[in-house]
Amino acid sequence: MTAQDTALAALKRYYGYDSFRPGQQGIVEALLAGRDVLGVMPTGAGKSVCYQIPAALLPGVTLVISPLISLMRDQVDALNDIGLPAAFVNTTQDMDEQAMVLAQAAAGQIKLLYVAPERLETGRFRDFAARTPISLIAVDEAHCVSQWGQDFRSSYLGIGEFIAGLPQRPPIGAFTATATERVRQDIVGLLGLRNPAVTVTGFDRPNLYFDVVKLETKYKAAWVASYLAEHTDESGIIYCATRKTTEEIARTLNDMGHTAVAYHGGMAADVREKAQRDFITDKVPVVVATNAFGMGIDKSDVRFVIHYNMPESIEAYYQEAGRAGRDGEPSRCTLLWNESDIVTRRRLMDGDNENARMTPEQQEIARQHKRRLLNAMIGYCRTTDCLHRYMTRYFGQELAAAGSADVSLSAVGGNAGTNIASGENANDHSAKCGACSNCESTFSTTDVTDVARAISRCVHDVDQRVGSGKIVKILRGSQAQDLAWLNPEQLPTFGVLKDVNTALIRDVLNQMVTDGYLDIKEGRLPIVTFGNRAAQTVAPDFQYAIKKAERKVTARTSYRGASNGEALSSNAGTGITSTSTGAALSSYTPDDDNEALFQKLRELRRTIAQEIGKPPYIVFSDKTLRDMAVIKPVTDAQFLSVNGVAHTKLDLYGKRFMEAIATYNAQHAG
Repeated sequence: MTAQDTALAALKRYYGYDSFRPGQQGIVEALLAGRDVLGVMPTGAGKSVCYQIPAALLPGVTLVISPLISLMRDQVDALNDIGLPAAFVNTTQDMDEQAMVLAQAAAGQIKLLYVAPERLETGRFRDFAARTPISLIAVDEAHCVSQWGQDFRSSYLGIGEFIAGLPQRPPIGAFTATATERVRQDIVGLLGLRNPAVTVTGFDRPNLYFDVVKLETKYKAAWVASYLAEHTDESGIIYCATRKTTEEIARTLNDMGHTAVAYHGGMAADVREKAQRDFITDKVPVVVATNAFGMGIDKSDVRFVIHYNMPESIEAYYQEAGRAGRDGEPSRCTLLWNESDIVTRRRLMDGDNENARMTPEQQEIARQHKRRLLNAMIGYCRTTDCLHRYMTRYFGQELAAAGSADVSLSAVGGNAGTNIASGENANDHSAKCGACSNCESTFSTTDVTDVARAISRCVHDVDQRVGSGKIVKILRGSQAQDLAWLNPEQLPTFGVLKDVNTALIRDVLNQMVTDGYLDIKEGRLPIVTFGNRAAQTVAPDFQYAIKKAERKVTARTSYRGASNGEALSSNAGTGITSTSTGAALSSYTPDDDNEALFQKLRELRRTIAQEIGKPPYIVFSDKTLRDMAVIKPVTDAQFLSVNGVAHTKLDLYGKRFMEAIATYNAQHAG
C-alpha cells in the first residue's frame, strides 16, 4: 500500500471522509516522508487533520504546541472520541496528573500530546522530550512567532531552541490561517524549518458573507439586538475592543431578553472557563468578548461573528471573523464601525506595553508597522471593492474566478517563492462574489480619481524616496523645513491639492496602499513606493472612489435568513432599517422535510452532548447532521455513507440517531 493509500485509509477510518480537502494530502505525505512543512490554510480548511493523520500513522508521539490551554481539552476530547489517543499537559493539572500523562506518552499509549509553548522551557518537560521518541512536532497558530503578525507571543521564540536541543530532530509542521509573505519568512527562520514544503491554499472563505456597517455608537446595541431576535436558533460571537464594552453589551442584551455571556482577560479564570464551556456546549448561544476569546476555538457551528468595534488589523479581523462557519456552512461576519472606533484603536495601540526583547529603534519600527496594519483595516471599512477580494489581496492572493482552484506545494527559502491558488480571471474585478455587502449593495461614493492620480504622480516626482507624511505635505504645498532638501516648489505636483482636506488625502493614500496601487516599504523610515497596480493610475479610463458614510439598499434577499441594518441618517430612529444581504452559498438548500429532521437530530445531539459532558459539535457537526437529514440512514452501511461518520462514531452514536430517523420516517410516511 502506498503512502497515499495509507493516508486515505486513515482518513476514512478516523474521520469518515473519502478524500482530503485541497492542500491536505500534500502536507500529510510530506510529513510522513520526514519533510518539514508550513501550511497556510483558512480557518475551517482542516489544518489539524494535516498533522493528526501523520500522528496516527507514525510510531512515536506527536507533540502539538498550541497557544491556549483553554482549547486543549476540547481538541483532546474530539480526538479520543474518534479513536485517536490524545492528552494534554498544562497548568490546570496538578503535578501527579502531569506525571501520569507524561508516563503514558513515554510508554507509547498516547499518539498526540498537546502543550503550551511555555511548557517547553521547563526542565521536567525537556527531560521527558530527551528520552521519549517524538515522531512529529506540530506548531499550531505559527504566526505567533512573528512580531510582524497581529498576535505575537514571545513564548513562541523558544520553540526553535527547544527543537534544536532534541537528541533526534523530528519533522516539523507549522500551521496558520493568517500569514503575509513577511510572516511566512519569519515562521521558517525563527522555527528553524529546513527546506520546508510550503502549502498556501488561498485565503478566501466563500461560505462566509462579509458585511460592513457604518453606524453611530448609540445605535449599535439596537442593531445587535435586532439581529439576535431574527437568529434565535444560531450561535454567535460579538467582539468588542475593550473589557468594559463586553460587559456593558452583554448586560444590555440580557436586559433586552437575549441570553449572552461576557468574556475577557480581566475575569477570574473560573468565570472565563465557565463562559467558554457554556458557549461551546450550547447552554449560552452568544458570547460577547475581547480578542482574548477564541484563538483556534474548535466550535464548528458558529453561525455569525459581529465586530462591535473595528479590530486593529486585517489579520486580527480574519482570525476572529473566521471563527464563523468552520463546518463550511453559510455564516455571516458583520463589522460595525464609525470614526470613533479609529480613535479608540489608535489610543489602544499607543498604550501598548513596550517589548523588552526589542531595542527602542525596533519598537518604533514595530509601532509604525502597527499603524500601517490599522490603516489597512480602515481601508477595509471604506473600500467599495469586493470585501472577499480586498481581504485576499491583502494576503497576496488575487481572488480566483469561481470554480478555479490551484493548490501548490513548493519550497521556500533562498529565491524560491510560495505559490497561491490563482485563476485565469483573477484580475476580473468587475465580477460580483455574491457573498459580501459591497457586491450586493449600491453605495454613495466620493470620486477621488484626481486625488489618486496626484498622489501617484507625486510618488513618481520624489522618485519613491519619502514617506506618506511628506507626500501629503508636498501635495498640499507645505513650506515645512523637513521638505527643503527636495526643493518641493520645483516638483510638478507641489500644491496641486492645496484645496483638498489633508485627512482625505491621507485616506486616499492609505486606500491606494491596501488596494495595491502603492506600497510602503518597512524600515526605520517607511517609504511610499509603487505597488503592482500602479500603472493603472495613468490609464485614461482609471477611476477611483471611496465609500461615503451612507449606503443605499438595492434589495432584500436571504443568506441563511440573515438580515442587517444600517443607520442612513441622523434621524433614523433606532438606526435599524431594511437591508441588503447576500444569497446563500451552500450547494445544499434544505426542503421543509429535511430541515425538520435536521432540527430533530440537533436536539438529539444536544441531549447526547449533555449526557457525556462534551460540546455538541464533538458528537457530530452541523454539516454531518445535514447530510444525515438528506440520506436518512437506518442501517450501519447507510450511516457510514454519511459525510464525517467513521466506525467509532457509528459505534458510539449510530444506534440512537438511526432510531430517531426511523421514528421520524414512520411519522412522516405517506
